[in-house]
Amino acid sequence: MKGYCLFFLSVFLTVSSAVAQQSWAWGPFVRPVGVNPIVRPDTNSVFYCPMRQHSVAWEGSDTFNPAATVMNEKVVLLYRAEDNSAVGIGSRTSRIGYASSADGLHFVRHGAPVLFPSKEDNQAENECPGGCEDPRVVMTDDGLYVMMYTQWNRKQARLAVATSRDLVTWEKHGPAFAKAYGGRFKDDFSKSASIVTEVKDGCQVVARVNGKYWMYWGESFVNVATSDNLVDWTPLLDDQGDLLKVMLPRKGHFDSQLTECGPPAILTDKGILLIYNGKNLATEDGDKRYTPNSYCAGQALFSASNPTQLIDRLDKPFFLPEEDFERSGQYPAGTVFVEGMAFHGGKWLLYYGCADSRVSVAIYQPQ
Repeated sequence: MKGYCLFFLSVFLTVSSAVAQQSWAWGPFVRPVGVNPIVRPDTNSVFYCPMRQHSVAWEGSDTFNPAATVMNEKVVLLYRAEDNSAVGIGSRTSRIGYASSADGLHFVRHGAPVLFPSKEDNQAENECPGGCEDPRVVMTDDGLYVMMYTQWNRKQARLAVATSRDLVTWEKHGPAFAKAYGGRFKDDFSKSASIVTEVKDGCQVVARVNGKYWMYWGESFVNVATSDNLVDWTPLLDDQGDLLKVMLPRKGHFDSQLTECGPPAILTDKGILLIYNGKNLATEDGDKRYTPNSYCAGQALFSASNPTQLIDRLDKPFFLPEEDFERSGQYPAGTVFVEGMAFHGGKWLLYYGCADSRVSVAIYQPQ
């Protein structure tokens, strides 16, 4: 037990020092004692599925990868939930659930999914039978909520857009890149979008940079896209006409395999802060300090005047799997998949998926 405690003390000091070395980085993010996980699977939660046309235990298997926002002074989580229709990652059906909290720690669930696949809507081809996955949510100045999520038909993952005024009733707009370059990227693999936001009068809202909305997106590397309306997005291209890669995985680091965008990016006085998820290679090119195939969280800083320009990046993760429920479940290699963050009560609440099976929270209290 003594060795176990010393190990995690060493990890905590390493993470804290990694953040402290960079004045632009945020942290530490601290897990509240006795609270996590805050959302767990519920086999008694039943929903009539318009895709299958019978009732299913829609969140009976796993609940993870949440979006977060604030409405009416409450934190709202929009979390991914999987039923038990099949065995194995990517083989079940995902739906987006709703839970709210006055303190950001203790949540009450809505009882039914708010976004889900249906044979009765115009996105059935893109979402059946795999469903709706991994949401990120932002709010505009006038109270419109925009959700970026992954459509999964078990053949192709597509980044898609939905909008809502109440976080319960959503209008699906389809693939985010459907209109760009004559539909060139409509059917390409795409996911994980972090729209740039800022804090105004105590509220986190969508920001414009150089007159446009900006979004970091991608999994195997970080891309950038812009929009005039938050629905239709245009990926930026390099001089060869390929997707612009503004951040890549690094050999020998915790993000040696993937750099997958996390919660909405934030415009700060230092630049644009992007919190992302790094996956560690299991080969010699991975980081030996961290478990092979594990997901840890990193931070990167981009220019506020030129969002494609990477200024700096943490060499070590600021958040990594520690708890038993972060190193078990669907993904036993260890996963803290950061995806939602809300500014509430003067604190930043970071919500993350634990091993693709639970939802937890960590808190950053700015000075």
